[in-house]
Amino acid sequence: MSLALDNKTSTAQLLLNKLSSISGKNEIIGFEEMGAAIQYLEEKGIPTNKDEEYKYCNIDAVFRKEFKNIENNFSVISALPKLDDCINVYMHNGNFNSAEIHSEKVVISDLKTATVSHKEIIQKHFCKYINRSLTAATALNSAFTNNGLFIYVPKSVVSQKPICIHYLASNAGEAMIHPRLLIVTETNAELNFIEKYYGYENGKCFATTTQEIIVGDNAKVNHYRVQAENVNAYSVSSIDVQQGADSVYNCNTFIFGGSLVRNNHHITLNGKNGESHLNGLLIANDSNLIDNHTLIDHAVANCNSNELYKGIANDKAIAVFNGKIMVRRDAQKTNAYQSSKNILMSDDATVNTKPQLEIFADDVKCSHGTSTGKVDEEALFYLKARGIGDTSARRLLLQAFAQELIDKIEIESLQEEVLDLFEGSLK
Repeated sequence: MSLALDNKTSTAQLLLNKLSSISGKNEIIGFEEMGAAIQYLEEKGIPTNKDEEYKYCNIDAVFRKEFKNIENNFSVISALPKLDDCINVYMHNGNFNSAEIHSEKVVISDLKTATVSHKEIIQKHFCKYINRSLTAATALNSAFTNNGLFIYVPKSVVSQKPICIHYLASNAGEAMIHPRLLIVTETNAELNFIEKYYGYENGKCFATTTQEIIVGDNAKVNHYRVQAENVNAYSVSSIDVQQGADSVYNCNTFIFGGSLVRNNHHITLNGKNGESHLNGLLIANDSNLIDNHTLIDHAVANCNSNELYKGIANDKAIAVFNGKIMVRRDAQKTNAYQSSKNILMSDDATVNTKPQLEIFADDVKCSHGTSTGKVDEEALFYLKARGIGDTSARRLLLQAFAQELIDKIEIESLQEEVLDLFEGSLK
């Protein structure tokens, strides 16, 4: 059954009508959470570019133009991609479809199974953070998700191998999918995990990936995201991270494809001496829109955060970075730094940056900075004067611009893959 979109009925109402026709509905979201999601969609609807937070990212227009079907089935894929020296797991059409996996005491399970095998953890954490600040994308995800992925690292367990999550979408045609993840690391635990978003097949697809990540006291999570989807891929991902005392959360995001990519990253530092590090690198080509929104919430004292995002925009592409640092009244001794650097490769490309600070404490060190320009002509002249051609010289300068972020990847096979994707995306 497809959605009949018209100009008289709101997109949200059409989606809700579709929800009522799906048998089996959501089996993992509770009635209270489901009700909150539906109420949000009824009252707020889908954002347009009249909403300040979505000024450059009109999701409602995309829904109306492109998408008619809800897809949540898992089917067999013959040639599954793999990353060396990792535990490879797969999300297909938004669902993790496998029996529970125990590896080095780390639990990898589908969410439906986890509601039974790890009931207390699910009840404590699932949907408890995302629903506090619902958006259209997370409400859609809560309303339509069928199953998802659960990763649990018990107290004092250190995962020896990274977990690589591969996101695949079948060629369903004009479909929406709704991947859901819950990741819980207990006290003194450590986890490395990777997300890889593919341009699998060529059907139009809109994904509302939603994640809740809990980093326990003195725990450490290294998170890598590689988004290299095709021209028919549209995605809005929402990540909510909750950090305990003395915890460390590192996230490195690399974006090299997708017609529309919107990443919402919300981190709350709930315990003293916590550290958050967000880094991002993107290349926007053709008429793609890549939009990164971050919020780091310093809720308690003595925490540190650092952000560094770099973008390269070509052709008629649009790149957006909106970074917000909030320091609450009791969060004294906060150190928070943010930087956005961008290069325009054509006169028609656009970069929009909006750094924000909201500081309610007085003993803090906070700063933000942004710069946008073209390739350094003096450096380009220096290279060309030494016999290097114009194209090669520009590529060298762009690689030097990006290398700082690529070097942050501590997994060798992933670093090589990201470098190849970066070089392949340069025009």
